[in-house]
Amino acid sequence: MNLARFPRIRLGHLPTPLEPMERLTRHLGGPKGGPRLWIKRDDCTGLSTGGNKTRKLEFLMADALAQGADIVITQGATQSNHARQTAAAAAKLGLACHILLEDRTGYADPAYSASGNVLMDKLHGASLSRRPGGADMQAEMEAVAEAMRAEGRRPYVIPGGGSNPIGALGYVNAAQELVTQASDMGLRIDHVVHATGSAGTQAGLVAGLVALNSGIPVLGIGVRAPKAKQEANVLALAERTLAHLGLPGLLRPEHVVANCDYVGQGYGIPTEGMVAAVRLVAEQEGILLDPVYSGKGMAGLIDLIRQGRFGREENVVFLHTGGQAGLFGYPDAFGLPAETPR
Repeated sequence: MNLARFPRIRLGHLPTPLEPMERLTRHLGGPKGGPRLWIKRDDCTGLSTGGNKTRKLEFLMADALAQGADIVITQGATQSNHARQTAAAAAKLGLACHILLEDRTGYADPAYSASGNVLMDKLHGASLSRRPGGADMQAEMEAVAEAMRAEGRRPYVIPGGGSNPIGALGYVNAAQELVTQASDMGLRIDHVVHATGSAGTQAGLVAGLVALNSGIPVLGIGVRAPKAKQEANVLALAERTLAHLGLPGLLRPEHVVANCDYVGQGYGIPTEGMVAAVRLVAEQEGILLDPVYSGKGMAGLIDLIRQGRFGREENVVFLHTGGQAGLFGYPDAFGLPAETPR
């Protein structure tokens, strides 16, 4: 599996750390009464506060440059981590960037609509346009791209989350990185758990771990779609990614597993479990999760541990996909009013 065959621009601080979460492990009953918890710090990829999309953008932006693009177009929810990292990558490479933001929550709070990732999009020089919830965002991007072509621009359209076979190569690479780190540490990984949304991260991980014959199962904690749809999306993209690598036919449906019991009322809408998980990891490990992806992913992991779904002393790696900037868009969810100066 030679990823050097594919165009890539180095944007991230890689490899990211693989660290034990010792206090959280003890808090949740391990190592004698439960699993040992580890964290793969893809919040530390470095590009505009980091996050998982940076790995995907290393391959996507290389493809954009190879095609002679002068502007990239992408889309996401209002507080999109992908949009922020795409804007940063474009700025670093001297490309223009236009972002379509979909209102998936209906929140009108200025903290949500203008701070956090939205503020950072603008700081990186991206132009923004808004779309209502439920819009066909791929069609909307294509319409914008066509208008730009008519003006003589050379747009490159990146799907939401960077989730296509080119972007998923970033997580095939992450799978290789994780297996190498574990080998160097003498660590047997029994499970990888992470938040899954647009499918690219899970598809790339599954494709990479299967291609490496690692025997490491991946559990995606869904943040948007129902289980059947999420698993179908991941499976289809993982199959396309392996075909892109020249390795068709390796994947079986049982390689793709998602648990979508922790979405709550919908994408980007806080849950009690998410808030509790973000607080717990911040207090136990000094690590900030985000309210949309990793917070719900960790909420699912914690609940599954408490249900006894993982074996005693099994090593469970939680992949932190980043997004802490999104916390600033959800101040009310955490009930933290401003302190009065004394």
